Amino acid sequence: MMTKRPQDTVDWKLATWDGAKREALRRWAALPLERVISALEEMQELDDKLRSSDVAGAIEEQQAGYDAGTENDRD
Repeated sequence: MMTKRPQDTVDWKLATWDGAKREALRRWAALPLERVISALEEMQELDDKLRSSDVAGAIEEQQAGYDAGTENDRD
């Protein structure tokens, strides 16, 4: 007699970039309006702090040294 395998609980449709994006949008849309506004305000505060800190300058400096390579490197 064969034993039953447990049901696979992973939704493999979410295991793609598009699936993950759809899931993130679905979860965002399910939030109450007050929570959405609060999250947007928190993101704005973080953006303001990062722009005014030395972290932003360090990130720009790192990007300036980035070598994108040639067309042949992208195959």
